Amino acid sequence: MSVTIIPFDEGEAGLDWMALCAALRAGHDLPRAEIGDTFLYRDPDTLLSRAAWIDGMGLAVKSATVFPGNPENGRPMINGAVCVFADADGALEAVIDFHLVTKWKTAGDSLYAATRLARPDSRDILIVGAGTVGRSLFQAYGAAFPEARFTVWNRTRSNAEAMAEDCAGLEVADDLEGAVRAADIVTSAIMSTEPLIRGAWLRPGQHIDLIGAYRPDMREADDEALRRARLFVDSYDTTVGHIGEIRIPLEAGTIARSDLVADHYEPDRFRRESDDEITLFKNGGGAHLDLMTSRYILDTWRARH
Repeated sequence: MSVTIIPFDEGEAGLDWMALCAALRAGHDLPRAEIGDTFLYRDPDTLLSRAAWIDGMGLAVKSATVFPGNPENGRPMINGAVCVFADADGALEAVIDFHLVTKWKTAGDSLYAATRLARPDSRDILIVGAGTVGRSLFQAYGAAFPEARFTVWNRTRSNAEAMAEDCAGLEVADDLEGAVRAADIVTSAIMSTEPLIRGAWLRPGQHIDLIGAYRPDMREADDEALRRARLFVDSYDTTVGHIGEIRIPLEAGTIARSDLVADHYEPDRFRRESDDEITLFKNGGGAHLDLMTSRYILDTWRARH
């Protein structure tokens, strides 16, 4: 079998956000993934590899090099690829662009959660963070909530203005508190060690989607936000002991492990129960989601070629 090479632009051409949500649902109907991460360092550079094996779907290894000095020389800081292997015999099936998988995995994970946790009549969506992920969230949420009004807030307003120029109809907010209070959905992709989103600002019926925190010392929402909401994660294995958003309040006793209602592997529990409740989802990523997304990209590619 020849190995399929899928670059970013050609690979993205046939993708659909709602079809990805369906693929993620199907992937979580399979046995829970076995996952493993490895890190290699040569200060200040890093090689990160994330691997997943899902019985019935296959295997994937997503590797990325992070060289912080590259931008000074006009080269990308992050490079990488995802290798997809066959379930039956372990043969290499495809090499997919790292950035393509990361974009669709990250925003797709949050969108899949929102289709189950956010009110279907949500009309005001706030994006916190005007980076690459924020732009992906604008595309993804627009697919599920086509009538929604989108607003972006960013710590540097000029970056929010630049994003608004790229995303038709997107408005810029100056006041984070006011924007959070007005939103039906808040989707946040800010890398922060100090919480920006306050529980005192939340109101009944909202859905809060947290993406930016990925290290043990990082958080986007404060303790009160977690106490006021019903809490969900994409995977217990990749969030509970690894990401500060969940780990810090657990260790402090602010929340209990039993306060985490469900992850994606528990679809019967992973849902909104009333229009008035506040739902909060922690997007932790994880190699199993890279595998599910890569398999969707590969299947879509094969159907088009």
